[in-house]
Amino acid sequence: MKSLQFWHSLCFSLLRRGWTRLLLLFLFFSSLHLVAQINTERVMLMGRNALYYEDYVLAIQRFNMVINAKPWLGEPYFYRGLAKFYLEDYSGSEIDCSSALERNPYMANHYVLRALCRINQNRYQLAEEDYKKAIEITPMDRNCWHNMVLCQLELKEYAQADSSLDYMIRYWPKEAIQYTLKAQVAFAEQDTVRGEKWVDRALEVNPYEGPAWSMKAMVCSQHGEYKQAEEALDKAIVQQPRVAGLYINRALARYNQDNLRGAMSDYDTALELEPGNYLGHFNRALLRASVGEDNLAIEDFNFVLEQEPDNMIALYNRALLLDNTGDYNGAIRDISAVINEYPQFWAGYQKRASIRRKIGDIYGAERDEFKIIQAQLAVTMGTYKSTGKTRKKSEKNIEDYNKLVEEDTHEEENEYATEYRGRVQNRQTELKQQPLYVLSYYRQEKTMNHYVAFSKWVESVNGQKKLPGTLYLTDMEGNLTESLIKTHFDRIAEATEKLEKMPNDTTLLMQRALDYYHVRDFENAVADLNNLLTMKDDNVLALFLRAQVRCAELEASGATMQAQDVRLGYLMALQDLTRCTEVAPDFVYAFYNRGGVQIMLNDYPAAIDSYTETLRLDNQFPSAYFNRGVAHLMSDKSEEGLSDLSQAGEYGLYSAYNLIKRYSTKKQK
Repeated sequence: MKSLQFWHSLCFSLLRRGWTRLLLLFLFFSSLHLVAQINTERVMLMGRNALYYEDYVLAIQRFNMVINAKPWLGEPYFYRGLAKFYLEDYSGSEIDCSSALERNPYMANHYVLRALCRINQNRYQLAEEDYKKAIEITPMDRNCWHNMVLCQLELKEYAQADSSLDYMIRYWPKEAIQYTLKAQVAFAEQDTVRGEKWVDRALEVNPYEGPAWSMKAMVCSQHGEYKQAEEALDKAIVQQPRVAGLYINRALARYNQDNLRGAMSDYDTALELEPGNYLGHFNRALLRASVGEDNLAIEDFNFVLEQEPDNMIALYNRALLLDNTGDYNGAIRDISAVINEYPQFWAGYQKRASIRRKIGDIYGAERDEFKIIQAQLAVTMGTYKSTGKTRKKSEKNIEDYNKLVEEDTHEEENEYATEYRGRVQNRQTELKQQPLYVLSYYRQEKTMNHYVAFSKWVESVNGQKKLPGTLYLTDMEGNLTESLIKTHFDRIAEATEKLEKMPNDTTLLMQRALDYYHVRDFENAVADLNNLLTMKDDNVLALFLRAQVRCAELEASGATMQAQDVRLGYLMALQDLTRCTEVAPDFVYAFYNRGGVQIMLNDYPAAIDSYTETLRLDNQFPSAYFNRGVAHLMSDKSEEGLSDLSQAGEYGLYSAYNLIKRYSTKKQK
């Protein structure tokens, strides 16, 4: 209100002094500023609406517009970072949060989001620092305290975590999670008595605290009190029914009480929740074998061996099952691999000898049996005493091949306090390049990536109107109907008649080559382009089109060709594109396609150079960022690859976020 009174008084003062023209100029520029302000605020609102409806790619585009208009504002960087976080582009989100904090270092939520990005990249020390800064601004933010404690636990800063939890208990004494975390700190410091005390305290405050019941079960299991452990896990599962690890632990408690069917049921549930769980598959396989479900047990061991091909214990168990199901050659193969790894595994020799006798390999069986006799005579076999019904995951003694597996240490699945979630990144994307750009009369409309290809070379041809239709540069070519195919054949016949009279007409040759391409007659298309380039070897679009046709032909028939012929075809396409870049050094799509062909030739360093040149000419080309990211990942350069994929996603190529999710996870492992 005071601001409005100030402007009114200023305008009245100028008018009273007779400075009418100055007043009009002032009002004009003020209105321009007001319109710009309204526009950016409207775009910001549209971006935030897109965030609400989980249209993250559209949101990024809107925030890009605000950043381009007003790069000094911190808010659009933060919201763009939030959209990237939803898409699990944690590196890109962290960069945006840092940019927001450079412009305004007093926003606690900016530190919080950056901390979450750093946690997802396993950078707990930096995340802890961010939470400390956020707490300086908002000291009573319990979520910040909670997440900071979890970072301190990851960093094994147990004294600091204990101190932070004391503060939390002072101000939030009725929150059971603080006491549960105190117990976790005590167990991490090997202080079981103190840990049990805090677990009991947590359950006094809240008898429905799932993580506390999980810890209670761990303590009971360590004491051999499996019935009590099962009861505690029952209560934990009621509170956390989607945590696979709880079912795995209850299965072990049931197994130790000889409840095999109950244990198997728990493994089934755990694998429904987490299909890739190693312990679930391995232990369920052993249980299936014990109840005669040999083929199902083999399926589980197959899964384990796909994940860990050198797991000799799983391999030997599979061999026993293959023997039971009559696959004797497969059993011998697996046992032989185990014996190569453990040459003094005498039970393996005995089993292989038995199987060899079944298939009539008496000589092989006698060799195995003689090996055992030699060991017995030398008194080298020793005596191995197996204790307990389970083994730790890190224990690799082949003699324990028939024991169920449990984790080496009990680790709680701590959950960081955040409301941020994303979906686009869950759409599966293969690690392969985006398509080449092609010259075509037809293109599909893009629904997400709104990048529009433009080239003065194509526009020049369209401006001359010598071709029968508008020519497009597109990476999403449209499909032809029967009537369109007939039209192209009619044009080919018409152009052929004209070329008989004017064989050196380069426009007709180009037109017919395009028609041949659209009806997928690649051989004749190349022949016409060869004739054209013989007469005019610097025709940019003819060079580009000939490379395009050759690549299309290889894609269509490469599977039936010799490898050396496929490579030769791509080298010829590469030669045309290189010549194209020499004739037209500003033709961005020639550099882009050259990079694509170089990826097909597995020449990743050269492809990276081509895409770098592409981006020098057009630094907002999403597919070029994407493909350079793919080339980096294929060269084992994860950091550079993920950075490029982040840029691709930022410019609208949303499929990049699935690759970021998958390869960020691999990088962390």
